[in-house]
Amino acid sequence: MLDINLIGTFNLMRIAAAAIARTDPVDADGLRGVVVNTASIAGIEGQTGQLAYAASKGGIIGMTVPAARDLAAIGVRVNTICPGIIDTPIYGTGPASEEFKAKLAVPVVFPKRLGTAAEFAALVRSLIENDYMNAEVVRFDGGIRFQPK
Repeated sequence: MLDINLIGTFNLMRIAAAAIARTDPVDADGLRGVVVNTASIAGIEGQTGQLAYAASKGGIIGMTVPAARDLAAIGVRVNTICPGIIDTPIYGTGPASEEFKAKLAVPVVFPKRLGTAAEFAALVRSLIENDYMNAEVVRFDGGIRFQPK
């Protein structure tokens, strides 16, 4: 899990930064690119039994500020999104799936449902388009707070 989630994210940023550094800036500020990493709210408040997963996602969160500082030298901004429970095909389809997703949504503050891929994409786009957004970790979770178990 650490290899894929944490080291994989680090390596992707490292390789992308080297390629981006060889490009020309796209604006007067010297912007060359934007990195938007995905962590998880588990990296902030992991539940019982999630130690390895929480550590891998917490590592991504921890890389955000130093990566933004390091990559500023080549005109790259870095932000991280920490999604909560997002409705994806992993939950399946049909009545049993909908019942399961309804249970998952109970602790969500508002709106009382899972997030959607389209909402996640809109946030990514916003982070890319807002040139002053840098070195931030953004919770994307409808206000949910995980209980220990």
